[in-house]
Amino acid sequence: MSGEADLEHTATLRLVRAKRVQDLAFGIIGIFVLIVVMGLLVTLVADLLIDGVGRISPEFLTSFPSRRAAGAGVLSAWIGTTLVMLVTAAIAVPLGVGAGLYLEEYAAKNILTDAIEINVSNLAGVPSIIYGLLALGFFVYGLNLGQTVLVGGMVLALLILPIVIVATREALRAVPSGLRESAYGVGANRWQVMWSYILPSARPGILTGAIVGLSRAIGETAPIITIGALTYIAFLPPAPVSATPPWINFDWLNSPFTVMPIQMFNWISRPQAAFHVNAAATGVLLLAMTLLMNGFAIYLRYRLRRLVRT
Repeated sequence: MSGEADLEHTATLRLVRAKRVQDLAFGIIGIFVLIVVMGLLVTLVADLLIDGVGRISPEFLTSFPSRRAAGAGVLSAWIGTTLVMLVTAAIAVPLGVGAGLYLEEYAAKNILTDAIEINVSNLAGVPSIIYGLLALGFFVYGLNLGQTVLVGGMVLALLILPIVIVATREALRAVPSGLRESAYGVGANRWQVMWSYILPSARPGILTGAIVGLSRAIGETAPIITIGALTYIAFLPPAPVSATPPWINFDWLNSPFTVMPIQMFNWISRPQAAFHVNAAATGVLLLAMTLLMNGFAIYLRYRLRRLVRT
């Protein structure tokens, strides 16, 4: 018996050593891949910064595009991007959070909800050009809304809606079940539990998911080009806020527009090197806007978690 036990012990030690070697090899490969990927990313970002930072100036931010590279700017592009993102956030965040709340907390578990959940997960991986074709056929031609800021915001809202729904559901699942049980135990109804206990706890994760979705939308080009956004525009949409009553203006929703990715595409397709520098500067600005959004999401998550703990 002792001989069999020694053989089993020796076999176990060999198996453990083999697994440790495999784990070490996998770790080394993972670190190598990480270094290669991060090196490529840092190289690309550094090249973009070297080419574009020197071109950024107040004149570049406040000038319209021009056929002369030295006098061209991104005023219409960054304002168009800002307006489109406002529409995207106003549509995608309430709908996505509401759908996530319903599917996770209210919907009955049956074949219909299972089918909805599967489709939501699948929609998160659909290529963005498909959303552009859908918007072109339904919003532009079907509803005759034209190539406007409203349509641009709606197509990007459709693009990130599955991301917001999935992020909302994951944030709700992360809330401890004991919190729900305690709230029901003190006599709260379902709405009170959701509004006063579950949502405050899940709010950091929901906001993070929403900002991540918006960060993806801000750099999308294919759906915006598909619906017919302009590649050259030398005017601005009407201002959302006016100096006269009723103070708020919605005419900008029906205005033609362009966005920064399209402006980059327009400049990089030209043969002159000066336009390539302008495209690099636009890429730096787009990267800065994305980092600013992500930084704002991190700050909100930190603040909200402190409020929940207190």
